[in-house]
Amino acid sequence: QVQLVESGGGLVQPGGSLRLSCVASGSIFSISYINWYRQAPGKQRDLVAGITRGGSTNYADSVKGRFTISRDNAKNTAYLQMNSLKPEDTAVYYCKAGVDVGWIVDYWGQGTQVTVSS
Repeated sequence: QVQLVESGGGLVQPGGSLRLSCVASGSIFSISYINWYRQAPGKQRDLVAGITRGGSTNYADSVKGRFTISRDNAKNTAYLQMNSLKPEDTAVYYCKAGVDVGWIVDYWGQGTQVTVSS
């Protein structure tokens, strides 16, 4: 079992920055990857960024050059640094951990709201 808790969301003006955190607890030694997703009202949940155990990263085209995903294994935490925020970045942001138990089992956090508005 893995528990994930996101934090760092809030209200920010366009052009501003936020850093989201995703703290993992439980069987964290078996986490294969951590992804950040977001879901705006009335829309599907979309992948924003991902990072593997080895540190390889991937990003949605809409956030490339603005968002950076990272992880601190010593703190069991993944981060999403979001710069140059736009109103269309407004959404609930979720982290998901892929846990290797012989096959991959996904665990989700509860989400954190990000609102970009003047």
